[in-house]
Amino acid sequence: MLPIRKRQWLNKMPLRFSFLFLTLFLGCSDPQSAPDSGALHVEFFTTDRSGNALTHPMGGMDEHATDLWMLGKSFFHIPWVEAPSATTARDGLGPLFSANTCTTCHPNNGAAAVVDEQGAVTRALVFRLSQPSKIPDDALRMIGFVPDLVYGGQLSVNGNAKVASEGTPQVHYETIEGRYDDATPYTLSRPLYAIDALGYGPLDPQTNIAAHRAIALVGSGLIEQLSEAAILAHADADDQDRDGISGRPNYVWQEGVRVLGRFTWKAASPSLLHQSANAAHNDMGLSNPLFPFENCTSTQITCNEAPKGRHEFDLPQERLEAIAFYLGHLKAPLSKAYAHAKQARVLMDDLACTRCHVRSFETTSGVRIEPYSDFLLHDMGKELSDGHRVFEASESEFRTPPLWGVGLHVKSLLHDGRARSIEEAILWHGGEAHASRDAFKALDASGRRLLIEYLEHL
Repeated sequence: MLPIRKRQWLNKMPLRFSFLFLTLFLGCSDPQSAPDSGALHVEFFTTDRSGNALTHPMGGMDEHATDLWMLGKSFFHIPWVEAPSATTARDGLGPLFSANTCTTCHPNNGAAAVVDEQGAVTRALVFRLSQPSKIPDDALRMIGFVPDLVYGGQLSVNGNAKVASEGTPQVHYETIEGRYDDATPYTLSRPLYAIDALGYGPLDPQTNIAAHRAIALVGSGLIEQLSEAAILAHADADDQDRDGISGRPNYVWQEGVRVLGRFTWKAASPSLLHQSANAAHNDMGLSNPLFPFENCTSTQITCNEAPKGRHEFDLPQERLEAIAFYLGHLKAPLSKAYAHAKQARVLMDDLACTRCHVRSFETTSGVRIEPYSDFLLHDMGKELSDGHRVFEASESEFRTPPLWGVGLHVKSLLHDGRARSIEEAILWHGGEAHASRDAFKALDASGRRLLIEYLEHL
């Protein structure tokens, strides 16, 4: 990867933007007592519960920071076009890509549904392609897994000009019937995946297909402001306390340095900058300083010969940093008042939900947040395994997804979007979470409703 270069007008702005968080913290007005949230700093949180809840900028930004936030927002929202184009600021889309704007997968900074009303797969569900063999050191240090030699690490469903798309993803669901302990019936949907219209020949029989849905961008900047020590305090890789839960970190490689992963379903991205660069490269085919090459494999001749943009990178460093700055300075939603919140929190503790969905943290700037996640990997069992290993995460391990704001963006849940509701997501829990799932199934209807309604208010 290329070294990070900074534009002159950003020389006083560290890559992780810690100066602004410190400025915001020191300049905060008095904390606000929010429903179910304790004393929180109002500059970082919003009480909006509408469809725009995840779109508000943090308070306390000066004129320069506001301009940078708006610049990042524009590159996040406005569609990219293929090169060459008169629109040189946003050309370079593809040659292989899936979406032409970030908002395709993240409408209002949330997460789109994985299938539309006709049952077709949307752009919010991507297909990761990997070989199950042992990961060699060079691949581990670059992208964390061995990609398919012909189709690369992620299926691209669109191509520019004469470049053929890689294929059309398909998903079908089979119904699984079950019953709670009180005999109340429920149904689950298990996804079955396939790829039609393969543009570059048959897929290697050994290639694993892992479906991952887009994640809602809730409180990303506050998550980035958690210290490594705060996250590792909840790790118990060897289950020394013998509670059956053994969360562990995923360490990833970035620019030759081994660092803690904290974003994506497998905790495979260490920072918002890296996450933004990865998505730009894989989803939109935009080269950038962290992913400097076109999203083509050596066998895809027309892709490699397609016209290129006029600049060294489709997404230059300063624009990449602006996108990360935008995402890092979005307010997180405060939980909505819920009359039975105290009882629900006790129930979550009794069911051991909070062993993984840790309620609160304090950022390095002293801001208390309630993400309901430990940001660690947990083995979720055979039923949820996606067969995809990345860096140190195994096929059945996933980062605990934060639950804050889940009631604002529930369209599909779990890593592949199979769950249509919070209830279904709980019932799919296995592996380390099987005891909590079984305890939930043992509740009566009022207990189940209490927990689900509480989560919907987060």
